[in-house]
Amino acid sequence: MERRVVITGLGIWSCLGTNLDEVRQSLYSGKSGIIFSQARKDAGFRSALCADVPKADLKKYLSRDLRKLMPEEAQYGYLATIQALEHAKLDQDFLDQNEVGVIYGNDSVAEATMQALDKFRQAGSTAACGSGAIFQSMNSTVTMNLATLLHLRGINLTASAACASGSHSVGLGYLLIKDGLQDCIICGGAQEANMFSVASFDGLMAFSTREDEPTKASRPFDRDRDGLIPGGGAATLVLESYEHAVKRGAPILAEIVGWGFSGNGDHISTPNVAGPTRSLELCLKNGGINPRDIGYINAHATSTHAGDGREALAIANIFGDYRVPVTSTKSQTGHEMWMAGASELIYSMLMMKNDFIAGSLNFENPDEDTACINVIPETREAHFDMFLSNSFGFGGTNSSLIIKNL
Repeated sequence: MERRVVITGLGIWSCLGTNLDEVRQSLYSGKSGIIFSQARKDAGFRSALCADVPKADLKKYLSRDLRKLMPEEAQYGYLATIQALEHAKLDQDFLDQNEVGVIYGNDSVAEATMQALDKFRQAGSTAACGSGAIFQSMNSTVTMNLATLLHLRGINLTASAACASGSHSVGLGYLLIKDGLQDCIICGGAQEANMFSVASFDGLMAFSTREDEPTKASRPFDRDRDGLIPGGGAATLVLESYEHAVKRGAPILAEIVGWGFSGNGDHISTPNVAGPTRSLELCLKNGGINPRDIGYINAHATSTHAGDGREALAIANIFGDYRVPVTSTKSQTGHEMWMAGASELIYSMLMMKNDFIAGSLNFENPDEDTACINVIPETREAHFDMFLSNSFGFGGTNSSLIIKNL
């Protein structure tokens, strides 16, 4: 028998804040977390725009021996996760006595890998890399650190799917719990915020060059968009079966009612319309959801010409003449990449729980493609009980999730 899957805890570390209340306020007020980085410009970046992500400080939580095993994104992931566990009323005793899993999205560890190899080259000895380097430099670094630090004995898996990684981690957790293979899974996504992680991305000329107006540079769906802005941090969601959550008296926040996914089978970096359309279609079909029951869409839209336009056409293909409100929180955060699919679920849940829709900053004029959807440019009071969140990535990986308020 298929089981209902609910969300009982949220944790966030982002440029909009380092706790749920800060992030809620930033979303509502339309705060932008995007800045100009002189360090990136001096280093040779074409675009020095980035999200201003607070540094993590784990000294009061973990010993130096444990911290040396953790690169930047694992530190963000730990801070987001201990927030989510507290929110879900899950303490260490429960984790020690029960089988709890972890599935986290991550798709790069650039800085830690580079630093270890620099030490090797400079010293002419592999011993110079240090004992923590191997654990810092693997894509699975977030899950391996969370699993060992928190004594997690369930599923232990990293979702590596480009900018859909965080969304796929939640989708996979949803399936495992729904099918009765796990009762509780910590899911999420993390993204390193250092310049080295996105240097080659900048080299593709994919970033906005509106450097004189950082807060106006991310313009999803707007006619004058000229590229994305890289961000980072971490976001964690605690997933449980409904029965498990009720039995332990957990705070039940929302229910995952649909997951859809697809591959474009096309160009490695340029998206198409057909792939996202299938992801949306499958998500609604699997959840048995009528499109008109969706009260809000948090779009993947990263502020690129091709990506935003083709997502808009995919949404229009599925929703037709229903003018569902659409925004992209990337207008405030930039593109949080591997964490985006998880963080945007949290942003959308904060809106749903507090009866508002955060406006898509800098949306002033649609173009021919984006005119077909209902983009909301400013924060508005709105009650909705179900939303859909899209996440798409390089290689044509697509993920769509539907969340219902409880």
